[in-house]
Amino acid sequence: MRVMKTRLVTFDLDGTLIDTAPELALAVNRVLDGYGYPAVTLDTVIGHIGNGTRVLMQRVLTGLGVEADIVLDQIMPVFDAHYDAIAGTTAQPYPRVHDALARLRSADMHMAVVTNKDYRFAQRLLQQAKLAPYFDVVLGGDSLPYRKPHPLPIRYCLDHLKVPGHAAAHLGDSRTDVQSARRAGVAAWVVPYGYNHGEPIANARPDRVFATIDEMADHVVSLH
Repeated sequence: MRVMKTRLVTFDLDGTLIDTAPELALAVNRVLDGYGYPAVTLDTVIGHIGNGTRVLMQRVLTGLGVEADIVLDQIMPVFDAHYDAIAGTTAQPYPRVHDALARLRSADMHMAVVTNKDYRFAQRLLQQAKLAPYFDVVLGGDSLPYRKPHPLPIRYCLDHLKVPGHAAAHLGDSRTDVQSARRAGVAAWVVPYGYNHGEPIANARPDRVFATIDEMADHVVSLH
């Protein structure tokens, strides 16, 4: 799919706009320590990011040989408490994200965040990073009945902002984002620096790979 003139870009959050992995890894390891499990590496956590914190914790536990389904309901409130104390304290936007979003806003671009992270954590991260004012819509993994890779969140943004699919793109860092874009009928754009389960993002066959969000902004603004 090729978008000639883009009016809306929806963005993934973790690994696309903000580097959140270190905070997530710290919360994960505090949980593991409290239950007597061994710590995991940052790379392990990065390999499991992309489908929300419950799936993240489930994958970590399974990797440690724990029957995650048995203990997950007990562990998740503990994880949420640890992450609640950490989220937004050290996470930083990737380089030039502010500048890129400002240029898109100046070009009258609609922008939204579509993440599988719980809304309260997503909103806090955006506010702490001073990115929140750029976005017309912010959807967390708990905002709607379905989350990525279901098309509903992106389609919600299209409907709410009255933009047709052929004039929109979703920018993410994982195969989940590419699947979401495809199913929602928008262009699938990616950046290569995020969290894609340890796989090259090109394997997901996106429509375009941008080295940075700044490069994506150059592309969009050049068509306006």
